[in-house]
Parts: sequence; C-alpha cells; structure tokens
Amino acid sequence: MLAHAIAQQIQQRETTAQAVTETALERIAQHDQTFNCFTQVLSDAALDAAAAVDQKLANGEPTGPLAGVPFAVKNLFDIAGTVTLAGSKINQENPPATEDATAVARLKAAGAILVGALNMDEYAYGFVTVNHHYGVTPNPHDLTRISGGSSGGSAAAVAAGLVPLTLGSDTNGSIRVPASLCGVYGFKPTYGRLSRAGVSLFSSSLDHIGPFARSAQDIALAFNALQGYDPRDPISTSKPDVSPELSGEIDGLRIAIADGHFARGMTPTVAQALKIVAKALQATRTVTLPESARARAAAYIITASEGSQLHLSRLQTQLQDFDPATRDRFVAGALIPSSWYLQAQRFRRWYQNQVMQVFETVDLILAPTTPCPAPLIDQTTMDLDGEAVPIRPHLGFYTQPLSFIGLPVLSVPVQHPGSLPVGIQLIAPPYHETTIFKAAAALERAGVISACRAENL
Repeated sequence: MLAHAIAQQIQQRETTAQAVTETALERIAQHDQTFNCFTQVLSDAALDAAAAVDQKLANGEPTGPLAGVPFAVKNLFDIAGTVTLAGSKINQENPPATEDATAVARLKAAGAILVGALNMDEYAYGFVTVNHHYGVTPNPHDLTRISGGSSGGSAAAVAAGLVPLTLGSDTNGSIRVPASLCGVYGFKPTYGRLSRAGVSLFSSSLDHIGPFARSAQDIALAFNALQGYDPRDPISTSKPDVSPELSGEIDGLRIAIADGHFARGMTPTVAQALKIVAKALQATRTVTLPESARARAAAYIITASEGSQLHLSRLQTQLQDFDPATRDRFVAGALIPSSWYLQAQRFRRWYQNQVMQVFETVDLILAPTTPCPAPLIDQTTMDLDGEAVPIRPHLGFYTQPLSFIGLPVLSVPVQHPGSLPVGIQLIAPPYHETTIFKAAAALERAGVISACRAENL
C-alpha cells in the first residue's frame, strides 16, 4: 500500500497504526530472508511508536501527515540506541548513536514508524549492494540480478513491498541507480536542502539524502516532512519551506531532453522508456550539458579523494577489515595528488555555471538514470557503445554529472511488459523541486509511470 493511503486510513480510523506496523513486521519476517534488505529490525520500538500514534488519535491530538506509515533507513543514518554500521564491519566496534539523525527525527515527528535499518555497499562506495559483510541484496524483480547501490536495501525494500517509504543517500547516484534498477521512485533534492546531520558521510561536498517510495505523492510527502534548515548540518540551506506541487499542470513548462553524453550508451529498453516519457511531457527539443563526461571524471576524483581521506586512519590500521570491493578503491583514492583534486573543484565551478546557463532556456531536463536494466549479480562488465566496461563504475554514467553540481533529480520508474524496469531522470535547477513534482504527477496521470510491482513475494 502507498504511504499516503496508509496515513489517510489511519487518520480516518479505518485501521490502526498498530495493525499496519504489525503487518509490516510480519511481512519483513516472512520475506526478508529472500531479499536481505534489513540489517536490523526494530520490532519493539516500532510497536511502541505505533501505540503512541494510536493513543494520540484517540485523544484527538495531531499526529502528522505520515501518521502510522512504516519506514526504514539505510544503515548509515543514526538511530538512537543502535550502532550505525554504514555497511562496514569496522563500525561494529562503535558505540550506539545517542540520538536520531535529523531526517529520522523529522519523519518520526511527522508520525512515521521506524521499523529498521537497511543494507548498503560498504561506506556507500558502490552501485551494487553486494556487501562482503552483510550479503547481497538481490533485485526483487529477478533474484539473480543486483538491486543497485549503494542504497540497494532501501530501493529493494520498497520494490518488494516490505515498507512503503525508505531513506537513502546519494553521492554519485546511490539513490537514483537502485531506484532505476528496482523500478521505484528515488529522489535526490537540491544539495543542502535536506539535513545530513547524523548521517555517516562518504564525500561531504557531494553527499545528499533522499526518499524512496512507490508514488510521486509519497515522495512529495516525505520531502515536505524532511525539508528545512538544520543548524546541525553546516551545508543546510535556509531556503523557505515549499509545499510540493502535485497538480500535474505542466502547461508553460519548457522541457527538453539531454543529448551528448546523456544520449550515449543506453540499451534499447532505456531508449524506449526515455521516448515514452518525453512524448508524454511533449518534450521535443534537446539541450547539451557541455563537458559532462569530464564532469563525471572530476566527480570521481573528488569522491575518491574525500572518501579516502575520511577513512585514512582506518585504512592505515584496519585495512584487512574493509570489504575487498571497496578497500582497493579507497587506497587508490588516497594516492590521488592534491593538485588533481583542486583542479576538479575548479572545473566543478565552471561546469555549474555552464549548466545554469542551459537552465535559463529550459525548466526541466530529461535523461536516462542507468544505461541498462539490472545486471546479473555475478556479472562484471556491461556493454556501453559497443565496448565492454566494468559495471560498478559505469552504472553511474548518467547520474554522476548531476550530483557533481547538486541539482534536484527524481528517478521515475518505467517498465515494459516482459522486461525489467528502468528509470528516467527528471532534472531541475536548484530549489525547483516543485517543477519535478508537477512533471511526475503529469506522468502518473497519463499512465506512463508507476512503481513496478515485484512478483517474487
């Protein structure tokens, strides 16, 4: 069931938060052995929180727009009383968090019920959620395929119907890539729009957080509950809150399709999905985001440099305890010359200026989210323009240049009969999240997109 529908039923006393939470916990207990989404289930705390929501309703007290909605978070969000794993073995030695991450606290304040923490690539360094310590989270649509990453547990939990709402993080595509491969909505708002306080960061100058859900309305509800200035996060912005617009009215919106880098490498399935979305939004013109391939390279340098410096002491003392899939990349990142990092940051400013000039002529840009549907779990290469390239770095082919400059992006799901789902990115200028919500609502009303239901339950 969708998050907004659950909240409405609870508010109207058609069901209770207790009953909804019990059902979610039973579903997790029955099916998570197959999907391996959860690294921790917080049954007792969830049932207590649900009882508190029901008591508030009985007393006539306000409960919030997400009252009784079960949610779960990538295991790099602090949850008071639990150890924040960030997908690692090393973090098991850390003390429990003393307070919730701001995002967790804000969803709880909106009435949502936290039921657990979710699997991910170690320290958010990956696009696959094949974790050496906590296992593989397979794709709910085909258990032989990856769910994507690094927020794979978050996307798969929604796709499998275990919970209607989850949180993830996105450095170079770690929300949008698994959303695309699992056939759900994944939203990366403007850099700084949502607080990262209490989140284990990977690359501070690139990291975002955001929600996964099965409808545009659920994404908008979560965004509205999460947004707002937070003094605990030094990059948190003081932009005024904006109620998400779900009218679906797109008359007057200037919508274009990204060409150049974003037109390369996609499979026919992805190309067809892009064509369908573009037609529904009456997007016929194209625009070029110049030097996007170079932006992707610069994003890689910044990510590898900042990530390796963050973990440098652990690399020096606990190297053997890292996931082998991330260890060597962190070590390589530690060897990147500082001059490369500085040049990448200078290029970043130039690229941002170029893209903002493009947004003077358009309001929304369309681009694929991933070059292909979900690869097989044991697959190591993929075809990109006729060349066999490694899967792990290239699943972010279309997402990295957009994270690089902090643009708000929603990956919307498209699925053809008999094929795996893929995602299309709706891209807007900074702080224009409402433009994205309008377009997503229009696509839903046209019957073009909806979260793709997995058949493996």
